[in-house]
Amino acid sequence: MDEGNFDWDNLRLFLAVARAGGLGPAAEQTGKSAPTLGRRMIELERNLGSELFHRKPRGYDLTEDGQALLRKVEGIEARVIPVTESSLATAPPLVKISAGSWVTKVLIGAVGRLTRSMPVRLRFISSEEVLKIGHREAAIGIRNRRPEEIGLAGRKIGRVRFAVYAADESISTWARVMSKTPSSRWLRAHAQEDDAIEVTAPQNALELANAGLARAVLPTFIGNTQPGLKPVSPLIDDLEHDQWLVTHHEDRFLAEVRHVIDRTHAVMSEACENG
Repeated sequence: MDEGNFDWDNLRLFLAVARAGGLGPAAEQTGKSAPTLGRRMIELERNLGSELFHRKPRGYDLTEDGQALLRKVEGIEARVIPVTESSLATAPPLVKISAGSWVTKVLIGAVGRLTRSMPVRLRFISSEEVLKIGHREAAIGIRNRRPEEIGLAGRKIGRVRFAVYAADESISTWARVMSKTPSSRWLRAHAQEDDAIEVTAPQNALELANAGLARAVLPTFIGNTQPGLKPVSPLIDDLEHDQWLVTHHEDRFLAEVRHVIDRTHAVMSEACENG
């Protein structure tokens, strides 16, 4: 077996199924559902090109190839465990959060609340592009629509509203964010191109507005928190939308992910209500 060509998570799950003698007992040990374990074992067999189990109504028995793989993986496990126990096991679990610039700004300001009472490392992935939660690019995502993909779970946060903000109503120059977000598309349709300062990051639009150099389209949960800005337009109905917290249906049962989900939901719910 070429150790570099296989998903080590599948091998770890293989050990659990082999030792437990079935999907049900292994599911209790790993936190994965029995159907997920079954799919992962089929994937491993396809990668190896051999049958690893005799599948029986009351359990899984190892074939000769399965027994051979078990010996090899147990040998690998014996080398890996001392390393993880001496170093990685002491590190707090990592939770990756994917969100747009404005939500990331709010969450970074509330890091103390997100990590309170549980040691956890956070990684904020700030992007206007939607990462694939199902592919584990992030554990938690904040989205503007309810998830429809199989395997994802969603929890509604609240309603997000937008308006135009500026230091003074007389400011006519726009801060135009060069992206494909709904607010950027709205601005392209409602503002003259020759009367705009173009930026590539939403945060730069906020900086221009705070400096009194331009007006910017902002979510109210951001605009209303800026002491030097005020809304200079009615709420923009075309941009109003629900906000959803999205995660993989299996990951949400991990203690560290559940902890961050609950606190992220609380932080963003308050932001939406106050905005």
